[in-house]
Amino acid sequence: MLYQILEKLDRVFGFKHAKAHCDIPCGIYDPHLAQIAALTVIRMIDLSNDLIKGGQKENLEFHNTLTRYILVKEEHAELCKREVRVIFGDFIKKEHVDKYPELPTLMHKIMQLGSKARQTTSRETALELLGAVNRFAEIFWEIKGIPTKKVKAPYKPEEEIIYPVL
Repeated sequence: MLYQILEKLDRVFGFKHAKAHCDIPCGIYDPHLAQIAALTVIRMIDLSNDLIKGGQKENLEFHNTLTRYILVKEEHAELCKREVRVIFGDFIKKEHVDKYPELPTLMHKIMQLGSKARQTTSRETALELLGAVNRFAEIFWEIKGIPTKKVKAPYKPEEEIIYPVL
């Protein structure tokens, strides 16, 4: 009944419609965390490779450190997937997919590369993941009407990431 009353009032007064992605309309989305997560995957693979070259494989410290690198790689590959999944699910609308028809395929690619990055220690896969996330970030900022630039991350692995020009 309340809904019907509000609907009639809306027809008479033409209330402004609120737009929100959730119960709390924060409007805060940013693919930066996914990009940092992808960079972290690359960095953990690099650190693992450096550690293995050290040759102290019988040392308990070696196993402890390698295990920690792998755990962080796994966590950040999953974090990358989660961040992109949330933006895609909560922010991306049909009109965005109509304008950027590559989005569903790109989303699937990120999910697949994130899983592959967890399963392997392939730096090439991790770089592909970063590239796909960067493309996602580029599209995200275009949707928001904010220009972007490519910048080299100021920390290792010093790969390029997409930044908004604010």
